[in-house]
Amino acid sequence: MTDPSAGSPGDLYAGFPAGFFARADESPDGEFYGPPRLVTHIDDGAIAAVGALYAELGIDGSAAAPARVLDLMSSWVSHFRTPPAELVVLGMNAAELAANDAATERIVHDLNADPRVPLPDDDVDAAVCCVSVDYLTRPVEVLAEAGRVLRPGGPLAVTFSNRCFPTKAVRGWLLTSDEQHGDLVAELVRRTGRFTEPEVSLRTPPGRTGDPLWAVVARAL
Repeated sequence: MTDPSAGSPGDLYAGFPAGFFARADESPDGEFYGPPRLVTHIDDGAIAAVGALYAELGIDGSAAAPARVLDLMSSWVSHFRTPPAELVVLGMNAAELAANDAATERIVHDLNADPRVPLPDDDVDAAVCCVSVDYLTRPVEVLAEAGRVLRPGGPLAVTFSNRCFPTKAVRGWLLTSDEQHGDLVAELVRRTGRFTEPEVSLRTPPGRTGDPLWAVVARAL
């Protein structure tokens, strides 16, 4: 299979309007994410839905086989009901990652500055990205990297809600509806050429009071 990262950015994002992946605040992300934020960004019901998804996919500590999981754009908590045997957390803030008790490996890395994931090919059993995909300025390259480091058949689970830091979320996310975000993320995954057809689902009850939680799930080819 041709490496999707070999194509030009224009090829990967053909059809998206100019400025779709730009942001109101284009200052270095290290400045914005420098102060630790030891808070949760979704409510308890949405957090429970994330944990239920991970358990359903068989990638947490309750699974029969030990799993090595990559948590992209991570923070001080990764929302597993039971942490997997190995959890690699990659994020912007060293203090937040240090506070993540579930982590067994920590990588401080800015994926907007460099979309490459500093792990070898076929290194992890699963990859997750929780309530952060809307901040990626080069999402196809990052998701392609997730596909590269995943072992064949390993799941990618991207979850998101209706909350964000609006100055750092890409403009295209802010200009599309909550219901359209699943289709958008699925298309970004599809463009990597590294995954099965993505499945979009609402993981919290329709119409519930509180934060909704959507998921896009696909498996590495």
